[in-house]
Amino acid sequence: MNDSEDDVTRGAAALLVVPEWHGQRLSRDLDARAEEAKGLALAIGLDVVAVHTLRLRQTRAATLIGVGQIEAIKPDVVESAAQLVIVDAALTAIQQRNLETEFGTKVIDRTGLILEIFGERAATAEGRLQVELAHLDYQAGRLVRSWTHLERQRGGFGFLGGPGETQIEADRRMIRNRMARIRRQLDDARRTRQLQRSKRQRAPWPVIALVGYTNAGKSTFFNRLTGSDVMAEDMLFATLDPTMREIRLPGIDKAILSDTVGFVSDLPTELVAAFRATLEEVTTADLIVHVRDIAHPDSDAQYDDVRAILDSLGVNGPQETDGKHREGEDDPRTVPQIEIWNKIDTADADARARIEEMAARRGDVAVLSAVTGEGVEAARTLMASQLTARHRVERIFLTFDQGEAMAWLHARGEVLGDVAGDEGHVLTVRLDPADRARFERLWPQGNG
Repeated sequence: MNDSEDDVTRGAAALLVVPEWHGQRLSRDLDARAEEAKGLALAIGLDVVAVHTLRLRQTRAATLIGVGQIEAIKPDVVESAAQLVIVDAALTAIQQRNLETEFGTKVIDRTGLILEIFGERAATAEGRLQVELAHLDYQAGRLVRSWTHLERQRGGFGFLGGPGETQIEADRRMIRNRMARIRRQLDDARRTRQLQRSKRQRAPWPVIALVGYTNAGKSTFFNRLTGSDVMAEDMLFATLDPTMREIRLPGIDKAILSDTVGFVSDLPTELVAAFRATLEEVTTADLIVHVRDIAHPDSDAQYDDVRAILDSLGVNGPQETDGKHREGEDDPRTVPQIEIWNKIDTADADARARIEEMAARRGDVAVLSAVTGEGVEAARTLMASQLTARHRVERIFLTFDQGEAMAWLHARGEVLGDVAGDEGHVLTVRLDPADRARFERLWPQGNG
């Protein structure tokens, strides 16, 4: 997928530059940002040989960082034999080219690094297409970095490019054409997923989507609930392609649990756009479970990052931080949300007491360790209670030949009464408003 000049080699020595601007109000401190950036580099097998944290008074249009800071970094690049410099910020194409000239080595920014990770981790054909689309989108505006042949003019005629078309224009056109083909393929995949989603909605099983900051422990929690062996390692973006498994919950014979890609601060807009179709699985879930690394020093900032991405997807969960519902909670389109405060086993005694006290004041939180299993049963009970919390008692008429609809209601809701008459059954069912709406779409003639 990548051009040869942009490939990042596993095991390469990398020097990390983490800038912060004077007066910039960030939810994370500089050291925490440097640690996360280092984690991103390690996730793709790079050897981080040095880290430079910089405080900038202003942004330089040509190089982002100041001349003095460049001169201070140069000797470290040479002494550490760094093959790559990673700048934990967004670089323009000009800044990237100029820094490569200054350092005499390859330079990538945060977006480029995350794209490399996604490119290596994507396992399914659709995942690889999504990453390639994001990469092409990123590269389209950076052709200025390429070799001097891009400045030459090329001949041609017709739709292949008229006389005077420059090589860079031709390359951009090729990228646009490739992106158009990928989008068509992704549209086909999206239609297929919509059909699959429609079948799942017809099936009488609730869908639970796990979301959270990368490395919060979603896949470990997923494995704990399902007995699966989904890749769960202590690294960023261990999971890219969504995975679904069946689980049982208290009072619910069967539910579908979906593990999704982890989120991260400053997630490249190209990736959000490319993975939107996959992330839409979250918007159609019956319950969103937000898994948090509650012992992480930036847990609150990570929470805000995840919420921002969910908001961009049109997911407006009903819970505020006090656990109370927002206005509009009865809207069937609103997806209920709960939080799993994971990795409690890594917190010290004082932090643990504080965390458990905060959780006790809320009704939408379970505190646990997905590694040890502590608190997992309480989380299962909370998930089950949330799936049934908004249920209302409904009266529904079914004719005698509507056996499939009858089975759907028994599995999806709680049938409280069944009165048979001359023409059919009148069922009294405790049902979620969203399921009531689904039922009306699936069997419009069955309502009475």
